[in-house]
Amino acid sequence: MFQIYKHNNGHLEDNISLASAEKGSWINIVNPDSEDLQLVSMITEIPTDVLKTALDTEERSHVELEDNYVFVVINIPILRETDSYDTLPLGIFITPDFIITICLEETEVVRVFTKNKYPLFYTFKKTRFLFQIMYRTATLFLKYLQQINHRTDDIESVLRHSMQNKEFFMLLELQKSLTYFTSALRGNGIVMEKILRLRRNESLRHLLKMYEEDEDLLEDVIIENKQAIEMVEMYSNILINMMDTFASIISNNLNIVMKFLASITIILAVPTIIFSLWGMNVPAPFSDSEIGFWLVVGVSFVCATGAAFMLWKKHLF
Repeated sequence: MFQIYKHNNGHLEDNISLASAEKGSWINIVNPDSEDLQLVSMITEIPTDVLKTALDTEERSHVELEDNYVFVVINIPILRETDSYDTLPLGIFITPDFIITICLEETEVVRVFTKNKYPLFYTFKKTRFLFQIMYRTATLFLKYLQQINHRTDDIESVLRHSMQNKEFFMLLELQKSLTYFTSALRGNGIVMEKILRLRRNESLRHLLKMYEEDEDLLEDVIIENKQAIEMVEMYSNILINMMDTFASIISNNLNIVMKFLASITIILAVPTIIFSLWGMNVPAPFSDSEIGFWLVVGVSFVCATGAAFMLWKKHLF
């Protein structure tokens, strides 16, 4: 599926057919089939095999420079479900006439542009549009990182009172999300630095036209991306240390329980031995006494109490 957008007099038109697409249009492709790719390839002169590259879920961030287009792949954050985040490749092509975005799913990064809710966004300013997509990606990473941090605090509060496997699986899922974010942000950072180095390349002026405002925007994007990298590393370390701490707490609690049970076993063993001795089929003290049973019980109670007192003095009970 694809849709074409173009700004005319400040208004974003979205009912443009592929055949009538003009210079300065934006072609947004979402989960296309082979027929869609062939049609786009005919209009943009980009090989279908190259278009398919961005549809590989394992595609890493990179930049490809060709005579008639610049191909940029960045990884953007997506929310799968509660406590589960992932990244997805977003391909961006810049040709002399069009800017093309292609992705397997409709994402929150692109949605803000299709709804025309991003300030100073124009489809015909292709280079600036590219940097705006990158900026939106970096800010969305920061937004999701804050959500992960808040969710971690909530899970920590629950674990302080009741340690269940469910909470630990939640922490594991958040840790996986942070790992995906780390890889994506570092790859995106390399792409941004490379594009910044290309700003003086005269051979790309017909594709990447950077004005002073565009360079400032790209530098802001790089700063936001570096901030996201620092945050994801910090949150990842906090999450790892927290999981290790709670694992130690669980182990310590288990030791306390085992020590308590061992102490109870020792205390109960004392009257068991005494009752076993008096239960043998041989003459025993107090066997002829009317209160012999209660005397044996009393001796057992005194001995068990003495054993409990000794364990308590040694902080074993």
